[in-house]
Amino acid sequence: MILRVIYSFLSVALLGGLLGIGLAFASRVLAVKKDERIEQVEAALPGANCGACGFAGCAAYAEAIVKEDAEINMCSPGGASAVKAVAEIMGLDADVGSGERMVAQVHCRGSRSTSTYLYAYRGVKDCNAVHMLFEGDKECKFGCLGLGSCMKVCPTDAIYYDNDGLVRVNRNKCIGCEQCVNVCPTGVIKMVPYSADYIVACNSTDKGAKVRKYCKVGCIGCKICEKKSPEGGFKVEDFLAGIDYSQQGDRSAASQACPAKCIIVADDSLKVKKNGKPIKSREVETKKAVNEKA
Repeated sequence: MILRVIYSFLSVALLGGLLGIGLAFASRVLAVKKDERIEQVEAALPGANCGACGFAGCAAYAEAIVKEDAEINMCSPGGASAVKAVAEIMGLDADVGSGERMVAQVHCRGSRSTSTYLYAYRGVKDCNAVHMLFEGDKECKFGCLGLGSCMKVCPTDAIYYDNDGLVRVNRNKCIGCEQCVNVCPTGVIKMVPYSADYIVACNSTDKGAKVRKYCKVGCIGCKICEKKSPEGGFKVEDFLAGIDYSQQGDRSAASQACPAKCIIVADDSLKVKKNGKPIKSREVETKKAVNEKA
């Protein structure tokens, strides 16, 4: 009886050993060699896995570049540095250009104290859900609904509520993946250059008289900004002011003269001097100085 148990144990052990050797041999002989460039390209990408490139993640995009000749400039978070690195790995010539990094900004500051609401929403905390009910609970159908759908999809937690409960974007954390832009049902989140000093915090194309009825801080299309800052790139179209950021003129005069006060400093990392010109905060300046020394 004991010998049978021993023989059975030895037989199973021998069989297991032979199968293990066979599998090890097969793994070497039948192995599909992976192109080393895939791992190199993936390492050159930022690793955000945000999907801005149209692929499931950085690994999938890297594989598509190597195997399917996908365009190497589809990674907005990686920017020019990623394009240059990938081009070197793939042996390609890439004109990275001088395009500036783009970041998201919420073009609305309409709160419960400054804008009119039509009803009290008590449903799921999701902008697309409330938008299904009469295009939102605000009388303005162009503004921020404030329920944070953009926050849920942001891979870097760059979007937050400020002290007034308004949705803001930290441009230093934003990687430009545009996930927030795509999920926003009103189109109030727009991409602007990282260096943008001011934004027009309004998205409404209604006529000024109508805007005044439902929002105290909405653009009325008065064109005062064009007159006060003629070199600031301001242009009013469809009753809404916009900014051409390729124009480098002063925009502080327009901000001060705006009757609705909807031309505001673009980011919390900027603060306003007494003369109205935005400057970087001490915290941002300190970080920049430390990085330069490093």
